[in-house]
Amino acid sequence: MSSESTFEPEQNDRDAAPQYVLPLVVRIEKAAPPARTDALETAARAVLLMLSDERSLGEGEDEGEWARAMRDWQDARIRKVVRRARGAEWRRASELPGLTTTGTHAGTAADAAPDISPAEVRVFPPIPLDGWPKELAKLQVSGTDLDDPAPPPAPDPAHPVLWLNPEVGMSAGKAMAQAGHGAQLAWWELSDTDRKAWREAGFPLAVRTADPARWRQLTTSGLPVVRDAGFTEIAPGSCTVVADHPALRS
Repeated sequence: MSSESTFEPEQNDRDAAPQYVLPLVVRIEKAAPPARTDALETAARAVLLMLSDERSLGEGEDEGEWARAMRDWQDARIRKVVRRARGAEWRRASELPGLTTTGTHAGTAADAAPDISPAEVRVFPPIPLDGWPKELAKLQVSGTDLDDPAPPPAPDPAHPVLWLNPEVGMSAGKAMAQAGHGAQLAWWELSDTDRKAWREAGFPLAVRTADPARWRQLTTSGLPVVRDAGFTEIAPGSCTVVADHPALRS
């Protein structure tokens, strides 16, 4: 389950900068894995929490401990890599500096799916592309996918929705990274007031696959669109996510 993506497939000046990656680790226990939609939504919220955390903000004397790494990451291509962990692997990863976000059984009913656990995703400050700590470097990036035990409900139109391309198949890890990209694009486009309101509300959002007709409308609506760089799984330049935040709708 891996994804290394950027928002622009063409070469530009950012490629000359040192390349950083934002690591995300999803907890997948054999006996009770999370639902796919819950994992995608939890990954998107984890990215938003990292972007808005006080340790990621500021400059000079007011600089947070993660702020320099966040700037270096955002000044180059915005890569995210999702790895999976369970048991002792998860415990070791959780000891590294970062933020853990827990899901809400999105798209499932706990009593109807007793073998499904709420998603848990830990996001870490950006690291050099070739500088993974050993606790994370050992984790698997493929071999496990996730499913929804039932179709997720229709999203609340009052909340942001990250719409997935219905014509592009992605592993759970790839889709988690793409959902994180979509959330980040929306965050960048929002005003300070709208950012504050979203954060104070706990970053409500949904991740859903659009139907083909809706997808065509979304990609020409002026909303933020994620275009994959093509490092893994899909062709360069593929549109993967449209970030439909109410404050950005025209």
